[in-house]
Amino acid sequence: MSLFVATACGSGPAPAPTAVTPPKARPGPAPADAGVPARVVALGDLHADLDAALAVLRMTGLVDAEGRWSGGDTVLVQTGDTTDRGPNSRAVLELLIRLSAEAASAGGRVVSLLGNHEVMNLHGDWRYVSSADVAAFGTPEARRDALAPTGALGSWLRERDVVARVGDTVYAHGGITAAWARQGLPAINAAASEALRLDPRAAVLGEEGPLWFRGYLLTDPTLACDELRQALDALGARRMVVGHTTQRSGRIAVRCGGALIGIDTGISAHYGGNRAALELRSGDAWALYPGGPEDLPDPVPMAGREHSR
Repeated sequence: MSLFVATACGSGPAPAPTAVTPPKARPGPAPADAGVPARVVALGDLHADLDAALAVLRMTGLVDAEGRWSGGDTVLVQTGDTTDRGPNSRAVLELLIRLSAEAASAGGRVVSLLGNHEVMNLHGDWRYVSSADVAAFGTPEARRDALAPTGALGSWLRERDVVARVGDTVYAHGGITAAWARQGLPAINAAASEALRLDPRAAVLGEEGPLWFRGYLLTDPTLACDELRQALDALGARRMVVGHTTQRSGRIAVRCGGALIGIDTGISAHYGGNRAALELRSGDAWALYPGGPEDLPDPVPMAGREHSR
């Protein structure tokens, strides 16, 4: 059953892939931390806005006044869409690359996932690239070279995953359907890596793949939550966190009793400059806003819920 709903954050993959059944692959164990980290902070779409990115990172205590890592052993997850719309994708990407090294030295970690807009850029689709963003690279040719497979940014982006697990929570830009969840996270990432190299029309990069899927936040809750339960059961996870579907209220979205959290609040100036982040404190979910934190509902543990299949 398809739950895809096509709306903004790009009008859709270009060219739009034909809907097909995900390839058969033997599921492997999802990579996971041993236990649940003491602190995880997740950020949604940044859309080439360096000032907004630094502002929300400072709000969460992950960087200091100079923009250097100050988060200690915190795990930062950024769910993609660092490019397009705004004026400086280069600076945002370079920030995440630098913070990855600084966090590792401090005992922390940065998990940067791909969104649909990074993939569009890697495949030469610049429909949503601003003139200011091109100017920040110097010339269109310089931007193209930087994003090429051998370019400083392009090579780094091509090494990123599209889905990840940290503790008992899985992360994706758009969402992981039950059909894809049954393949397992390693198989999804392997399929995406191959598609980036060989086939931009592959299903994993298409409308119901983890980069573009919106059904969990935009369809009837009964249908969406049943699909989500199947996906989480297949992955052995407690919660799914996604970006991509902008919450125009500027507030973090919660569905399915806390099992689904939408963190694209429109952090960039293009979408309103709504500063927000998700914080998981030993698995306890909080929304972080400039006005202070707000406790969010938490789903029951896997052992305490009846599997739907």
